[in-house]
Amino acid sequence: AGKLKKMSIKNITVIGSGTMGNGIAHVCAQFGYQVSLVDIAQTALDKAIVTITKNLDRQVQKGAITEEVKQQTLKNIQTFTSVKDCAGSSDLVIEAASENAVIKEKIFRELDEICAPHCILASNTSSISITKIGACTKRPDKVIGMHFMNPVPVMKLVEVIRGYATSNETNNLVFEVSKALQKIPVEVNDYPGFVANRILMPMINEAIYSLYEGVAGVYEIDTVMKLGMAHPMGPLQLADFIGLDVCLAILRVLHEGFGNPKYAPCPLLVNMVTAGYLGAKSGEGFYKYEAGSKELVVSGMFLK
Repeated sequence: AGKLKKMSIKNITVIGSGTMGNGIAHVCAQFGYQVSLVDIAQTALDKAIVTITKNLDRQVQKGAITEEVKQQTLKNIQTFTSVKDCAGSSDLVIEAASENAVIKEKIFRELDEICAPHCILASNTSSISITKIGACTKRPDKVIGMHFMNPVPVMKLVEVIRGYATSNETNNLVFEVSKALQKIPVEVNDYPGFVANRILMPMINEAIYSLYEGVAGVYEIDTVMKLGMAHPMGPLQLADFIGLDVCLAILRVLHEGFGNPKYAPCPLLVNMVTAGYLGAKSGEGFYKYEAGSKELVVSGMFLK
């Protein structure tokens, strides 16, 4: 009887079909879960399915999966423009909407109303407090962070963030799901930036300060970190890849959360975001990019 009581997760709802959302949906569907992918815009959902199909095609070409697995993965995903149409039958919801506390809290309040009592509510947030999100619901013990890394189909880490009230049972189930997705879950407590961004963002910010203070150029800073520290991508190119607006938002969470001036965003980063230079997604950040591509064209405005 004890075994029968143990909850198993079969249906997963993913909210948000952007870069992270479509990657999470792809991986969950590939490993046999029934996935409901939700976005307010049908065009965004159509684009997500095109992206997932392209990424699956790449896996087939590399011999990582078979054509049958690709077809089954696509069959396992259904798309919806309203969370009300699918979340009721979910065992786990993973929210991957904009990195904005107000939006996330609104989503979690709605999910708490719609979802079955056993359903776990997870957020893919990279910096927003899981404790704060959990406090918006009547089930804070079932609220947790599942912070996947980009690109989701490739990167192995899932940062599992325990809110102040998250239960051991919720934590264990999320660990099981992460392992079933062939990811490596790492348990982290809920403090600003968790571990990944608490360490990464000050490094990116320091690289921007080095540029701002004229210590070296964009290419030089990135080359030192790639060749000297064996980073696959330099911090300034990585910032462009993440989105300079996202980097700024996370630094502000760290700065406000700890009240420590060491997390204060570099004025150059603030200026670039204000001017609309957001990195690869806007076509220019520290480097220039081809439209709709993360490929570098030429070095950006700071490279002489």
